[in-house]
Amino acid sequence: MRGSLDGNALYGLLLALGSFLLAMFLTPIYTNFAYKYHFWKKQKKTTVQGDALPVMTKLHEHKFKRVFPTMAGIIGVIVVAVVTWSSNWNRAETWLPLAGFLGGALVGLIDDLINVFGTGSGAAGLRAPVKFSMITIVGLALGWFFTYKLGWTSLHIPFHGDFELGAVVMMLLFAFSVVATSNAVNISDGLDGLAGGLTMMAYGSFGIIALFRGQIALFAFCMTVVGWLLSYVWFNVPPARFMMGDVGSFALGAGLGVVSMMTNSFLLLPIIGLLFVVEAGSSLIQMTSKQLFHKKIFLSAPIHHHLEASGWGEAKIVMRFWVIAGVMGIIGVFIAMAGGIIPL
Repeated sequence: MRGSLDGNALYGLLLALGSFLLAMFLTPIYTNFAYKYHFWKKQKKTTVQGDALPVMTKLHEHKFKRVFPTMAGIIGVIVVAVVTWSSNWNRAETWLPLAGFLGGALVGLIDDLINVFGTGSGAAGLRAPVKFSMITIVGLALGWFFTYKLGWTSLHIPFHGDFELGAVVMMLLFAFSVVATSNAVNISDGLDGLAGGLTMMAYGSFGIIALFRGQIALFAFCMTVVGWLLSYVWFNVPPARFMMGDVGSFALGAGLGVVSMMTNSFLLLPIIGLLFVVEAGSSLIQMTSKQLFHKKIFLSAPIHHHLEASGWGEAKIVMRFWVIAGVMGIIGVFIAMAGGIIPL
């Protein structure tokens, strides 16, 4: 048993290394291409409701005084797809997370292309209802395959056991996982190195859960994503060479939502991904308060911008968020072991 576990772990680590090296090879190629064709990120100056964002605009105006490209998530899409198709193809375990990764990437890519090559300023991208509808369609399609093709209809409740939901409810829950996580990761992508580090911790944690559940191909998929993220963070720490763009954040979020469902660990998602909940929740609270009471709760939303406006340095916020994400990942794996998600 120990030898088998060690061999499976080595397999996943080898794919992570291969993913990292391939990403490092592709990065200068992409960078040259992005600079040549001006994949410049436009600064967001208004909310989806059209309200001005004076605090965030002032905080980040120094970044946009220099040009730097977005859509570097394309590198991750290529790397994860190539490594998975060539070395880790498994209909039961990797088809669905890869489809989620690619589906989220497509939604994000369309948004990025409008941002980069479209005219005008402000939100500079797809309108929020359109983006929400597109990622919802992706979630429902994947949820249908999850329930009606792979046969998942029950949800594991830690320390209690499996609870039968039925195909329709499970499909809707799957779609919710994809939509919520995609948007939460996208919202967290506001500081150099932040989203990359947080998603790396989350994929690593769910990868460990998959490994101990015997889902070796799914574990290897998570390690493939981690390998790319190690390369991405290398270039994205302040001052960032580029940004992942929505193509990266939506791919990572959709894939993470799928992985949480496939490891039967959906209820651990808000624990392992606590900061994604905080990030998205702070934005929702701010938006609701402004709509109902015409008053802001935070200096700026999401929470990382509030901390930035309060005087915290960018690197300080990112490093401390990474630490919190690592701790929550450890707690999530412990609950998976103690709560019956990982059979002991």
